[in-house]
Amino acid sequence: MIPADQIPDSSFNYSETMRPYILAETNWKTVKNEKFELAVLPWGATEAHNYHLPYGSDIIEAEYLAAESARVAWEMGGKVVVLPTIPFGVNTGQSDIYLDMNLNPGTQAMILHDIVEVLNRQGIHKLMIFNSHGGNDFKPFVRELGLKFPDMFICISNWYQAPEREVYFENPGDHADEIETSLMLYLKPELVLAKDSWGEGNEKKFRIKALRENWLWAERKWSKISEDTGVGNPRLADREKGERYFKALNAKIGEVMFELCKADINDLYERQ
Repeated sequence: MIPADQIPDSSFNYSETMRPYILAETNWKTVKNEKFELAVLPWGATEAHNYHLPYGSDIIEAEYLAAESARVAWEMGGKVVVLPTIPFGVNTGQSDIYLDMNLNPGTQAMILHDIVEVLNRQGIHKLMIFNSHGGNDFKPFVRELGLKFPDMFICISNWYQAPEREVYFENPGDHADEIETSLMLYLKPELVLAKDSWGEGNEKKFRIKALRENWLWAERKWSKISEDTGVGNPRLADREKGERYFKALNAKIGEVMFELCKADINDLYERQ
């Protein structure tokens, strides 16, 4: 474990210069002499987020969190490269919500396969899928890709499942809630509607007990469980909470990125 005082501060103060760990910003002159250890693939979704947040909230959160976490890892000495964000996710349960864009799981699997194939061919054998949308389920794809590309190490990060949410928020929810609203008030306040436009994010639960307890699963039909497309009340959200949580996530995820950069994928398991 790296001591907290050795983790570079996540100050969220981007300069106007090119960031060498962001593939979309860097160039061939820089890249051709670089040896990256870890690729990060942010993956979001385009969907309604209550009345007040933009459709691209998952994309924005993925891009900003992946970039700042990569900066932390880079300044520690980790050679990480962040790939461009995939803007569409699995939204099969929201097919009747206007302009919620769906990428079927099979299509998602093909996109991921082609990206992994490129990385494997070019000698970057570690990939972190930086997931920002609850409807995306990459585990089956990663299992299959592991058989086809045995030299690849692929892991999945769901930043919204990071521990200690209750430390920063009083009423964390599921979608466009206090957490996401606070983050967007910090990252893109100009895209957040005034508070009198915020829906309450009330959710209708399944009547079947096993589904409520989450050991039985069925896809939720979003327009039937939420009137405003939100799940979780955003009323306690504010910019300061978003800033604190953003910086805490960057420190935590940046350290993980650094550890992955330096890890030997042939020696990942502790000996008893």
